[in-house]
Amino acid sequence: MDKKLIYFDHAASTPMDIRVLDVMRGVAKDVFGNPSSVHEAGRRARVVLEDARRSIARYLQVTPAEVFFTSGGTEANNAILWGCARDLGYKHFITSPLEHPAVLKPLEAIQEQQNIQIHMVKVDALGHVDLDHLDDLLQKHQRAVVSLMHANNETGTLLPVKAISKRCQDHGALFHSDTVQTMAKFGMNLRDPHIDFAVASAHKFHGPKGVGFMVIRPGNFFKPYVLGGGQERNMRAGTENLHGIIGMAEALKLAHERMEADQQHILSLKKTCMEELLGRLPGVSFNGDASGSSLHTILNLTLPAVIDPDMLLPRLDMEGICVSSGSACASGTTKGSHVLKALGVDLQRPSLRISFSRYNTLDEVQQLVDVLVKVSG
Repeated sequence: MDKKLIYFDHAASTPMDIRVLDVMRGVAKDVFGNPSSVHEAGRRARVVLEDARRSIARYLQVTPAEVFFTSGGTEANNAILWGCARDLGYKHFITSPLEHPAVLKPLEAIQEQQNIQIHMVKVDALGHVDLDHLDDLLQKHQRAVVSLMHANNETGTLLPVKAISKRCQDHGALFHSDTVQTMAKFGMNLRDPHIDFAVASAHKFHGPKGVGFMVIRPGNFFKPYVLGGGQERNMRAGTENLHGIIGMAEALKLAHERMEADQQHILSLKKTCMEELLGRLPGVSFNGDASGSSLHTILNLTLPAVIDPDMLLPRLDMEGICVSSGSACASGTTKGSHVLKALGVDLQRPSLRISFSRYNTLDEVQQLVDVLVKVSG
């Protein structure tokens, strides 16, 4: 008999909503044409595809012409950053040491090949951007691309988007934000505050894996990152993942329908988890701005140094607890978290990222705390 799992790794990937799966099944069965084909089956597929695009655009307060489908957030971030350097001619990129590798790694490669300059804005111990330092960097490098994530994927610390957006507009800079963790968690209006580029991965909000999108505001279009065909209005080659896109649009719709209730429920789980841990596990500490400006779905904590950090996740896994030590994209490596290192966290102590969703319960939180107390005893 399979072991019952308690899943607290939703920042890595979420279970698909059954209603999303039902919609995808119908499309996969009945809408089999290629959206680029001119016959009836192709036209039907094109109608379904563009309906999904319009639905997504409506929730983000943008036009359908600004939404381009991709394989996920990593491809979208790469396409945007490479496009800004290679096609739009930007030479200065302002980012932070806390960004996801899907931003930092492309920037390193672009620096090698496109002769750009990368400028790291300072952050404080909670993971907040030093706005004064950002002002200085924007003053020195008037034509720049600012790439800062909306919520840190490891600690959940939120970016002051309005303040960043205003500074970018005042200095003629483009604003790119990795919104993978926050998409469908908040209502988003990408017009106000103005964000030039945003990205999403469906599997982060109870949709399917392998599909996402990028939003590109008018005037910032670049040449395709993926070559081979004229799909996505010549912005991304390759036949669209139609049933995945339909599933993503449905997941975004469902998230907006229950957004307020989900926010309240998940925040209650996070607060209870913090209170229980503080009361039962002396020496525990929370990383990032857990009690302040932080994403309600993510809690990063450091445990007392009574267990080998390399053994913590296996111990929890044996107890049926699914959590992460950081970004799932870096799983399988022994390298410590670059985010926690930049925040000055003691990497000799074990740290965990607990990430919640609408499917978690208070009982599961209690079981999680019980296990953490047990393995730390």
